[in-house]
Amino acid sequence: MVLAKQDSINSTDDSSRLCGHIRALRLLPLLVVAVVAVLVVAACSEEKKNVVGNVLNPEKTPTIVTRDIETLISDSGIIRYRITTPLWEMYEEAKEPFWRFPQHVHLEKFNDLGVKDAFIDCDSARYFRNEQIWRLDGHITISNLAGDKFRTNQIFWNQRDRKVYSDSFIQIERTDRIIEGYGFRSNDQMTDYTVYRVAGIFPVEGLKTNGAAAGPAPTGSYAGIPQSRTPSPQTAPTPPQESSTAPSGSTPNP
Repeated sequence: MVLAKQDSINSTDDSSRLCGHIRALRLLPLLVVAVVAVLVVAACSEEKKNVVGNVLNPEKTPTIVTRDIETLISDSGIIRYRITTPLWEMYEEAKEPFWRFPQHVHLEKFNDLGVKDAFIDCDSARYFRNEQIWRLDGHITISNLAGDKFRTNQIFWNQRDRKVYSDSFIQIERTDRIIEGYGFRSNDQMTDYTVYRVAGIFPVEGLKTNGAAAGPAPTGSYAGIPQSRTPSPQTAPTPPQESSTAPSGSTPNP
């Protein structure tokens, strides 16, 4: 009787243990799901902590910076420009994308036949990509195939319309005379141009001989200077009421 009772007790204990194991197995999937959920939440929290937003100003922070550049720029499969500059910054994420050339720029322009028809040197430049407009600043010198040299402090070049224009003081050195004025319009080959608000027209020989301008500046009848090198009343703007003799020496600021 004693042994039978002991066997009964052992059987009851085994059944309890078995039921406990079964309950544990039933809870195991729930535990696994809970652990995975905790790990996912922790991972997501950690990921959020490590994400840093772009706080840089796209108007002042370039997306690409290139140094010591000598490159060709083409348009519609035709090479249009050769640019040489020590620094080229691209602001492609700006509201109005632009390229910035903060140091000296040497630019050579080619016509449709691939012949160089203009040379440009300036202290700095910007190219507004969407509008296709160049803005040149600083000490600017432009030369055309005829040997004319244009000097100013700021000038704009509309690549799409093939127009060059400026409202600043400009000095044009030709083989026979030097012309100074305020305001300038030209084609992009710098061969068909007009100077507005003429301040002085000086014979080159007189400047070389006397070291100063020979005679006073002409009055308003000479307000436009087209390519033919003679006034053209049909295309010239309305002449100013007054004119003054341009100062000699270095090109003044407008």
